[in-house]
Amino acid sequence: MSKLFVVTYAWGSKYGPEYVNRLAAGVQRHLKQPHQFVVITDAIPERPLPGLCWLIPDQDRHLLRIPGCFARLRLFDSAYQAMYFVDPSDRVVCLDLDLIVTGPLDPLFDRPEPFVIFAGANASNPCPYNGSVFMLRAGSHPEIWRDFSLDAAAKVPFDSFPDDQAWFAAKLPDAATWRVGGSSGIFAFQKPAWPGGDRLPLSARIVAFPGKRDPSQFTRLQWVRRHWLMQA
Repeated sequence: MSKLFVVTYAWGSKYGPEYVNRLAAGVQRHLKQPHQFVVITDAIPERPLPGLCWLIPDQDRHLLRIPGCFARLRLFDSAYQAMYFVDPSDRVVCLDLDLIVTGPLDPLFDRPEPFVIFAGANASNPCPYNGSVFMLRAGSHPEIWRDFSLDAAAKVPFDSFPDDQAWFAAKLPDAATWRVGGSSGIFAFQKPAWPGGDRLPLSARIVAFPGKRDPSQFTRLQWVRRHWLMQA
């Protein structure tokens, strides 16, 4: 029986452990099927984090010093998957550390495609994909990692700088998607398909915060306090 891993990345000092704890709690509240929460990080944490801890390989550390989230592409490496007992056909969902889980997740992750990614949420960036949420079947699309190099990523269309979502768009232009908005329940805060204002859409399951914004900037909002800070 295939397994489900829900992974997030935490490196550097920008986000503290409270972000990991809040995301893990949101996943735990809203994902009913058996799953394993995983934190992929550049160092063994001093204090225990929820779930499993996978390490970013030493040879990928240079990718952490540049924008673009390219270290996440290692997820498509079958040898890396096997090192952490991820079997072919297991599902691996990648969630941005600073998103907020607000509703049931099972319908999102019960999909058969080898790769699914959040789409249609970017405002100024012409890339059709947004890397805040994606899912792969282990063993699928090894070319995502095999063909990657910084030089190769610089040769595909990108917006301000090369990044992993532009690489996905170039390599998998016909990938399955979760379309932003009510059909999927995945929204990007105040981006395309957001209904306006600050209120949480009734159909929301996940709210992402692309770019420089962060949930900590919006704790005045009741739904952020409820779903992220867990306060009344």
